[in-house]
Amino acid sequence: MTQFRSEGRPHILIAGCGYVGQRLAARLRDRYEITALIRANDKAAALERQGLKTLVIDLDRPRVGSSIPERLDQEAIVYLAPPPGSGESDLRLDRFLHLAFVPPKSFVYMSTTGVYGDSQGGLVDESTPVMPLTERARRRVSAEEMTRVWCHERRVRRVVLRVPGIYGPDRLPLERLRKSEPVVRPEDAGITNRIHVDDLVSACEAAIENKEARGVYNVTDGNSISSTSFIDLVAELTGLPRPPRVSMEEAQLTFSPERLSFLNESRRVSNDRMLKHLGVTLRYPDLEAGIRASL
Repeated sequence: MTQFRSEGRPHILIAGCGYVGQRLAARLRDRYEITALIRANDKAAALERQGLKTLVIDLDRPRVGSSIPERLDQEAIVYLAPPPGSGESDLRLDRFLHLAFVPPKSFVYMSTTGVYGDSQGGLVDESTPVMPLTERARRRVSAEEMTRVWCHERRVRRVVLRVPGIYGPDRLPLERLRKSEPVVRPEDAGITNRIHVDDLVSACEAAIENKEARGVYNVTDGNSISSTSFIDLVAELTGLPRPPRVSMEEAQLTFSPERLSFLNESRRVSNDRMLKHLGVTLRYPDLEAGIRASL
C-alpha cells in the first residue's frame, strides 16, 4: 500500500492531472494536501517541478502491488482521467477502483453531456434519460454506473459532473481558423454547449466542499449555440477570417468520424441544478468574455 505522510491538511487525490486537473490542484493546494495520479514519468516530473506530489500508475497496465495513497483523512478522489479509446466499458476506471482500498469522504467523477445523445435541439436536464449514441458516450454511462455501485457499497458521497466542450487558454480553435478548415453551414449545425475551464474547476471545487452535493450535475455556461457560431465568434474576436461553409452532405465525405459524431447530436443542456444546488457562481456566463479571457 502506498503511504503519504500527513501534513495536517485533508488529502485529495486527483486522478488524471492534465488540463483541468492542474488548474484544480492550483486552486486547492493552499487548503488541501494534493496528490496527482499520472500515467507517465515525464508528466510526473513536470508536475513535481510545480510542487505537486505525484503517483505514477498506468491504469492500462498497472504494476503488481500498485495501490493509490492510503490516507484515513482522504477528503476526496477527483477522477478526471478519460476512458480508453475503445470498448463498451471503462476498464481504466475499473482498475483504478480496484486499487482504492480506503474510501474517501467524496468521489467526484467527470463525465460528459454526450450521455444524453441527440435531443434534436431540445432541452435536457439531469432527469432526462441517457441515450448514448456513440461508443465514447456508452463508456461514460458504464463509468457512471461503476462509480454509483462502488460509492454506494462504501457509503461514499458521489458527485457526477456531466461536462460539454471545454474551452479556455490554449483551447480555442485558432489553428483551425488559421488553416481555414471548413465548418458546417449554420442552417445544418446543431446546438452544442460548453464551459470555460475556470468555471469547470469551480464546479469540481464545489462538488468537494458542498457536503449536500450528490448525484448528477450538468456543468455548462448556459449558452447553447452551434459549433459554427462559436467558431465565428472566436474569429470575430481575434480578427481572423470566418471559416468556409460546407453542407452536411459535404461534411459527411470529408470530416473525421469523431467530428461528425458531435455534429450529429444537438441539445440544449440546463445548468439550473448546478447553479441552485451545487452552488457554482460562473465567472464566465458571457461567452464573449470567456473567449477574451482565454486569448
